[in-house]
Amino acid sequence: MTHRLKNSLRRSVAALAFLTAGAALAQTTILNVSYDVSRELYKDINPAFSAAWKKQGGADIAVNQSHGGSSKQAGAVIGGLEADVITMNQSPDIDILVERGGLVAADWRKHFPHDATPYTTTSVFLVRKGNPKKIKDWDDLAKPGYQVIVPNPKTSGNGRYTYLAAWGYALEKTGSDAGAKDFVSKLFANVPVLDGGGRGATTTFTQRDVGDVLVTFENEAILIANELGGNQFDIVYPSLSIEAAAPVAVIQKIAAKRGTEKVAKAYLNFLFSPAGQENIAKHDFRPRDASVLKKHAAKYPSIRTFTVEQKLGGWAAVQKVHFADGGLYDQIILKK
Repeated sequence: MTHRLKNSLRRSVAALAFLTAGAALAQTTILNVSYDVSRELYKDINPAFSAAWKKQGGADIAVNQSHGGSSKQAGAVIGGLEADVITMNQSPDIDILVERGGLVAADWRKHFPHDATPYTTTSVFLVRKGNPKKIKDWDDLAKPGYQVIVPNPKTSGNGRYTYLAAWGYALEKTGSDAGAKDFVSKLFANVPVLDGGGRGATTTFTQRDVGDVLVTFENEAILIANELGGNQFDIVYPSLSIEAAAPVAVIQKIAAKRGTEKVAKAYLNFLFSPAGQENIAKHDFRPRDASVLKKHAAKYPSIRTFTVEQKLGGWAAVQKVHFADGGLYDQIILKK
């Protein structure tokens, strides 16, 4: 082989390596595994982050989305879905990734502000226009002859918050767990179908016309009212509800394997930035940034809320007492 040919081959190999590296760089992606009713939020967040990342000198980045019932989504990651970040609506769906395989750092709450929760929401009632059943509070949802649409608390954080909001309300009213169990049993006796996630429950109520009331997150209720028009539905705020803080985390084991740790962390940090918080407010979640929240205060009616930690002993206790196999939720459902 001549010296010229050898040099030519070396240049070809080098060029191929450069082009391959460039192609890989150009096609860098991360996957955000999230819950059902956050899908519209991340459709806006993702390109906004990609533009900000590139402006700061980063490579082209595409953020892919996966949505479904929150607990189902966590199970998919445990089962092998290679997500770089997880954005859920309840902390147990991130804690389980710590417990099963160490996919997420045990101290994930300390990695981002506000215990790694960039926004909150709360559970409200969506009723048909004019509120024909005159639904005002949780008591109405437990009356005979009412149909209540909620997603399955076993697979959906949305459904789990509904269950816990009703339990907290009844606990305050009756003063006992026995009274709360009786109340929630009556409410769930009025649930004709348990969809796997919040968006499925929305479809059941709005498109299949099943039910007198849909209990869902505030942002979902506002979205439905805006998209389908105010002539079809009204939003009712109960006297007491639950604060649903949405936690996020880098799935470190997978991000380390894929070499995406830096961009995954930047992506979640973007949620706490002014631009990220504005996007959050645009999609009717309650932003953490006080100035952004104040700017959009008109869309967030005042509502008295409690947290799982304040009234129900924390998520670990809730999981064990209510949602473990054979727990209070299973006991309630078996009686239906």
